Amino acid sequence: MPIVLGAGLCYGFFADAFLEISPNTVDEHNFNKAIMGLYLGAVILWCIGLFKPSYFKLALMSHIFFMLPMALGRLLSMVLDGVPSNLYLYGTIGEFVLGVYGIWVLSIYYKKL
Repeated sequence: MPIVLGAGLCYGFFADAFLEISPNTVDEHNFNKAIMGLYLGAVILWCIGLFKPSYFKLALMSHIFFMLPMALGRLLSMVLDGVPSNLYLYGTIGEFVLGVYGIWVLSIYYKKL
């Protein structure tokens, strides 16, 4: 969660400092803030899932559907657009690992039911 929180804040406020992204128009800044909002919303849901057992499954499933499509989209971009910076490469690996980990935790969750 801290990594996603940090990544969201970077997209929203520090894209040009930490990422090779240089928003130049209001629309580009708006787009980055919207991405930040998605990241922050996901983090909030995941935190709720940690502290309210009735939200755990929802939070875990949203985690899986957040991480794996991002990793797959980045892999598609690597095939179509080329290899990105190291930060994005590490992010892709992390998203894939965390998505698969989420599936593993979900399978354990279902075994307990």
